Amino acid sequence: MAISDILATIDKEIAQLQQARALLGGGAVAAPKKSVGRPRKAVATSVAPKKASASVAAKPAKSKKKKRNLSPEGRKRIAEAVKKRWAAQKAAAAK
Repeated sequence: MAISDILATIDKEIAQLQQARALLGGGAVAAPKKSVGRPRKAVATSVAPKKASASVAAKPAKSKKKKRNLSPEGRKRIAEAVKKRWAAQKAAAAK
């Protein structure tokens, strides 16, 4: 028996089982399984009116947020605070 014959037989059996399930289940289609996690972002469809797509194209692109930089004085203050915290933890652990 060739592979194509085996696949055809399996497909035929699947179709018969699906028909039997539909008859036994009253023909009701099972509800699709709810997906887990955050829903996907809605994608604009091509069915939308042309005016809506033109207004979307007319809006300027959002600029990226400006990267925030620390000043050298700020870095120094943070480094001193971390060293002070480490010293306090070391002193507490020694007791």
